[in-house]
Amino acid sequence: MSDTSQHHDEIWQRDLTEIAELIRTRQLTSEDVTESTLRRIEKFDPHLKSYAWVTPDSALETARAADAEIARGHYRGVLHGIPIGVKDLCYTVDAPTAAGTRILQGFRPPYDATVVARLRAAGAVITGKLAMTEGGYVGYHPRLPVPVNPWDAATWAGVSSSGCGVATAAGLCFGSVGSDTGGSIRFPTSMCGVTGIKPTWGRVSRYGIVELAASFDHVGPIARSARDAGALLTAMAGSDVNDPTSSAEPVPDYADDLVLARIPNIGVDRHQMAVFDDDTNAIMIDVMRMLDDIGWPVVDVRLPPLAPIVEVCGKLRSVETAIAHAETYPARASQYGPTLRGLIETGRRLGAMEYQELINQRREFTASLYRVFRDVDIVLMPSCGLAAPTLETMRTLGEDPKLLATLAAPTAPFNLSGNPAICLPAGTTPRGTPFGIQFIGRTFAEHFLVQLGHAFQQATTFHRRRPPEEFASGRGA
Repeated sequence: MSDTSQHHDEIWQRDLTEIAELIRTRQLTSEDVTESTLRRIEKFDPHLKSYAWVTPDSALETARAADAEIARGHYRGVLHGIPIGVKDLCYTVDAPTAAGTRILQGFRPPYDATVVARLRAAGAVITGKLAMTEGGYVGYHPRLPVPVNPWDAATWAGVSSSGCGVATAAGLCFGSVGSDTGGSIRFPTSMCGVTGIKPTWGRVSRYGIVELAASFDHVGPIARSARDAGALLTAMAGSDVNDPTSSAEPVPDYADDLVLARIPNIGVDRHQMAVFDDDTNAIMIDVMRMLDDIGWPVVDVRLPPLAPIVEVCGKLRSVETAIAHAETYPARASQYGPTLRGLIETGRRLGAMEYQELINQRREFTASLYRVFRDVDIVLMPSCGLAAPTLETMRTLGEDPKLLATLAAPTAPFNLSGNPAICLPAGTTPRGTPFGIQFIGRTFAEHFLVQLGHAFQQATTFHRRRPPEEFASGRGA
């Protein structure tokens, strides 16, 4: 049915939706694709360290079942038979969920997270659990491996969905489930040259997701293209009786009807761009020229100040993290790494009066941002405040408030407001690594964001770039 020897070398380079069509038409089998993906994991992940746990037996069993269903004419949709990785904070009944911690090491959840259950129902092949920072914050537990950027081993791979970004970029899965509490989908997608969506808060259920900060946590897809990410989001999104904060807003097919009906109004706050590094500002000027060439003029807007809001985010998140860890901290404090321990201690010290003032600032920022969206459809931002930070630069991230503020200025404020954003590859840094931008939209404007991302990717080729295999294997490091 398929010439596997011909396809194995090129399978990994294809987009999810391209592979889906080959499986649907039985030019490839899910077993072919899954075996090819598992071989790449076995070959490259000892260097890349993107997986915390691989599930080859259950993946192949699911793939064979998918092939049998498709042969009988029962095709579930675009994810049927597609290898997908899930961040190791998603509960899975067939694999441990440690969330990058030592306190959860060996924990076997009694049920699947809602997003995992929905992916399985759509026919996806779960290849394993993807590595992450401790608890979803900015630092890795000192006793656990750190994922390696497949473009350049000396370049930061992002937090905390770094395993998701690395695996998706290197062809160790065709898409992944990440989470974003202050930039953790957008940082790795930017650094690794892939596409990610931070949906509106509540668009995707958080049931069965290890919590970092409940009102900031967003669960979303990472993939090669906007269409691929839209296909994943369609399966993941929707109301869930087990998560009362999930939205009942109807879920469209985000991967369908991708033609833009109108020219978008895109706004940028050039004044606040000054806090980003020189490389970021230079590439953003090129991006604005690209958008103008496409026919999408960029207009000036004035956002509410972002720098103080990053600090507000940090303090509010610290309280929510302290609550999330109340059962194990301080009782098992010695098993925590220093960065997450520091965040929890900050939250435990915060007083009620200061906390209420932070809540007031959150409400004021969100209301001010909504007024900006009266005049524009989209706010343009880089996906990270630094273009290509090195591992050495990021070594002190958890202890350097200024570095964290610069990094998170274009991301964390939109976790606070809950607005959706799509992150897209849009350039190359002077070091040869990818550079990402984000289009930030009105709440529940995900379909428009996917349409916009798809149109941008039809006009550019950045999302088609793949990491050189000598770096993925460690030979170029």
